[in-house]
Amino acid sequence: MKKVMKQTLLLVLAVLLLSVGAYSANFKEHKVTIPLRFDYYYTFDMVVDALKKLHNAFPALTKLEVVGKSEEGRAIYCMTVNNPKTGKELDKPGILIDGNIHGNEIQATEVCLYLVDYLLHNYRGNEDITKLVDKNCFYVFPVVNPDGRYHFLAGEKRPGGNRGLRRPHDDDHDGLLDEDFPDDLDGDGSICRMRKRDPEGLYKEDPEDPRIMVPVKPGEKGEWTLLGSEGIDNDGDGRVNEDSEGFVDPNRNWGYNWNPNYVQHGAGDYPFSGVGLKAMARYIRKRTNICLYWSFHNTGGMYLRGPALKSEGEYPRQDVEVYDFLGWQGERITPGYRYIILWKDLYETYGDSLSWMTNTNGAFGFVGELFMVKHETFKTLKEKKAAERGAEEKEGMERFFSSGIAEQRERLKFNDHLTQGELFKPWKPFKHPTLGDIEIGGWTKLSGRISHPFMLKDLVHRNTSVVLFTAKHTPEVKMQVFEIKKTGKDLFRVRVRLENKKAIPTMSRYAEMKKLYPQDMLTLSGTSIKVSAGGRLTDVYRDQVTYKEYRPQVQFLSVPGFGKVEYQFLVAGKKGAKVTVKYNSRHAGKISKTIELK
Repeated sequence: MKKVMKQTLLLVLAVLLLSVGAYSANFKEHKVTIPLRFDYYYTFDMVVDALKKLHNAFPALTKLEVVGKSEEGRAIYCMTVNNPKTGKELDKPGILIDGNIHGNEIQATEVCLYLVDYLLHNYRGNEDITKLVDKNCFYVFPVVNPDGRYHFLAGEKRPGGNRGLRRPHDDDHDGLLDEDFPDDLDGDGSICRMRKRDPEGLYKEDPEDPRIMVPVKPGEKGEWTLLGSEGIDNDGDGRVNEDSEGFVDPNRNWGYNWNPNYVQHGAGDYPFSGVGLKAMARYIRKRTNICLYWSFHNTGGMYLRGPALKSEGEYPRQDVEVYDFLGWQGERITPGYRYIILWKDLYETYGDSLSWMTNTNGAFGFVGELFMVKHETFKTLKEKKAAERGAEEKEGMERFFSSGIAEQRERLKFNDHLTQGELFKPWKPFKHPTLGDIEIGGWTKLSGRISHPFMLKDLVHRNTSVVLFTAKHTPEVKMQVFEIKKTGKDLFRVRVRLENKKAIPTMSRYAEMKKLYPQDMLTLSGTSIKVSAGGRLTDVYRDQVTYKEYRPQVQFLSVPGFGKVEYQFLVAGKKGAKVTVKYNSRHAGKISKTIELK
């Protein structure tokens, strides 16, 4: 009898290990090869290895720097992609892309890695990519929160995981730090949910799929009470799982419109108290050429723009037109994603990186919220349309109680037929030391906010394509001296046109209004000439000019997206004198031409 029990136990353990092994294969260490693969998730060490191998393979186009360290001492890397043969970094439009600022939002890193890999491996082989790399400078931070990524992939067992910085915090105000984590009670490698039979409970089993817990309606008898994540009372205070990793939200700790914790949960003690965030900010502030920002998060399938607060009011009309042009194209490239306004269509935030980049640094910026649960589908097109009609027809209480249940049913069918059960653990009995007879089960780690690896390639390619489209529309200014005309004795009229055929202006209207940084400069100079007058040419046919009163040889300006500006100068000098016309812009580079008065 003992021998049979032992054999049975070994068989159960083997099956359990096999299932855990199949599940964890998506998170284990693989040998990193280039071009990179995107059918599994890279551990933090693999990300570092991938960046080093890409840099070694393309040393002429890349620069790999450790910008700072995390709370636990892990390096924060920035990969710069730039062709120095076509210009210096700061003389080109800069594009900043970051990912995995929240520790549990891991596929954001994969988008960053895919972007770098795609740019480098398609340079010279693809004309569009070659032009983008030659024209722009890309600054890519694949992992803003290296501690979060490390722990999520190395040991985290919860579906949601931890999004914050690994800074100890007394969540339950008992004087102790991080002493009551959730626990993997049954040792299966995944921390799921606990439930207990209770006729007075607020939940019952879904009649269509008993794995799902649905709320009981008023007056209806309950079956179960939900008890939260697996765990015990580790610190003996009568509560369970109430003091896990310290919580500072790294996307509520930036230096624009920061507010303390009683206003914004997770804000930290002061702006940039996150040591890695402070190092990043210092690095970014020195890259004055950055005019476009992408920060990748999850979940929900959204392209967010600011403002982050209603009280800030809408952006200037000129900037909204740029955002709309870029955002609506993003919706086309990634079907199902929505281009929306942060405060209006989602929620208000303080101290977020997007607001810091747009409202302090004057860049145009988006947050890409990756992945949509509705993509985890198991319906024919006909069934999908019928379900949508049915949902629309439900009213009042019926609609309230059915909310989310249909989605869970759909996801479980997806789990059963497309991931072979990896996403959901069946409910099983467990003897809890204080709660008694309970059951443990529910959604596993891989189900929480991240795409299954078989869906990853499509996600990273589409979102990279959105970044590439916006990168095509960084400012691209051409300068033309379109008239040199003698108007009197030793007096010449010089007209200059600056034209930008891309959507993003050389300076956002918001940055101009707030005077965030100097405007572009157009200058005329020469050894034997004098600029007597100069100003904006408002009507070329009627010779209407808004002349500048002082120092007419220097004009301050910006060039709008899909637009042009024209300037007129009256230059005193002899025929044949040389005049140098220079244009200097933070975001559109430098242009210089020498002309001859004639």
